[in-house]
Amino acid sequence: MIGDLGAKDATELAGLVASGQVSATELLDAALAAVAARNPALNAVVLLQEDVARRAIAAGLPRGPFRGVPFLLKDLGCEAVDFPSHNGSRLFANTRYAKDSAIWQRMRATGVVAFGRTTSPEGGVGAATEAAVYGGPTRNPWNLDHTPGGSSGGSGAAVAAGIVAFAHGSDGGGSVRIPASSCGLFGFKPTRARLPDGPYAGEGWAGMAIDGFLTRSVRDTATMLDACEGADLGAPYVAPPLGRGHAAAISRPPRRLRVAICDTTFTGDAIDPEVAQAVRDTAKLLESLGHHVEPGRPQADIAMMMRAWTDIVGVGSALSIRSALKGRALTADLVEGIGRSACAYAETLHPTRYLEAVGEIHGFGRQMAAYFADGPDILLSATLAEPPARIGRFNHDRDDYVNYRIGPGGIFAYSPFCAVFNASGQPAASLPMAQSQSGLPIGIHLAAAFGADEELIALCAELESAAPWSARRAPMASA
Repeated sequence: MIGDLGAKDATELAGLVASGQVSATELLDAALAAVAARNPALNAVVLLQEDVARRAIAAGLPRGPFRGVPFLLKDLGCEAVDFPSHNGSRLFANTRYAKDSAIWQRMRATGVVAFGRTTSPEGGVGAATEAAVYGGPTRNPWNLDHTPGGSSGGSGAAVAAGIVAFAHGSDGGGSVRIPASSCGLFGFKPTRARLPDGPYAGEGWAGMAIDGFLTRSVRDTATMLDACEGADLGAPYVAPPLGRGHAAAISRPPRRLRVAICDTTFTGDAIDPEVAQAVRDTAKLLESLGHHVEPGRPQADIAMMMRAWTDIVGVGSALSIRSALKGRALTADLVEGIGRSACAYAETLHPTRYLEAVGEIHGFGRQMAAYFADGPDILLSATLAEPPARIGRFNHDRDDYVNYRIGPGGIFAYSPFCAVFNASGQPAASLPMAQSQSGLPIGIHLAAAFGADEELIALCAELESAAPWSARRAPMASA
């Protein structure tokens, strides 16, 4: 009764369970079989907890919207008592948690059957997932010579390979949207503070990081966002309230919107021609749907923002690493080159620099808010400046953290769009609208004003309906 698991989204699978056509145990068995068959080539799924999953089924799953659907947690954050974590690092290997995070409590209440974690780069830093703690790189199911992106690369690879229908991720500089683009999936970054961070953190990376999901359909993301949204106890700030909710918002198209198209970087540099054409093709589709499209790009200090982002993340990485070392030496067997380099760089910064950088990020957010207040409802661009990179290009076996992030040919040149909206706190999404001639996915990026999550996801659903992407699947997923 399961049929082709890789062709169904989580909503459809939950419907099969609810109607009695398939059991949660049968779905879990299918997911575990897919791990056994596909994960050796991918290296995406780690820390399997089959017994935890089977006990959860036996105990009776919550009657939420995804009751009985197999699920995976990113191996970074999403603290859970039953799911130890490496957090992408040998330094943090086999970390156990005394209590569940708020985000996991809310995800579990949807009825998902979590059975393991997915790979991430050390510290969540980077657009590729090649952490040493996992014994090798995580590969893209569309082409094993290419990266599935980062930092939620394992989740992207697992969903694109048909191991699970959806998975948890998180996004501090594009870490949901980059894998979505690289793996032909949908990825949505909500407005800052839309989802809970506690109790282990008040905010991530000065409020730039937030949880999210890698899905095959807009409706799966919308339903999971509704299940998880809202501040947790003691949250330092909250997002603007929703109206009807994400799932209700996608039940009908949004109003006709003003869309600014940018087929270059936001600073005017050229991007890969195939990617730029995909942006223009999406603009034509939006026009055909009645939206008003014209060229535009934000007049904001993006170079300043990226330097501030780099400093904040460098300090955050150093704090995390130094705390975990507990007086031990910072050696290569514990921390990879980029992490050690981030520590060294953080020590060169003046003690006041962190708060100065946070202030610059806040100022940048005001610049972006002013642009959207006086200009478009939606900003359309590529998600990445080129198709997915080859394995090895962005690994952490180097000691130049700043250059790795913002130097020539670095992460920001490859991914010049996503981090802008982590800094501004605005909602943004990557949609799998195109493929390169070589068969690699190309993501299209849409961003909206702060708090306009419902309007943005409604537009995403309209594009999904107008140009369905569900039939495009990685060869591995249908093997």
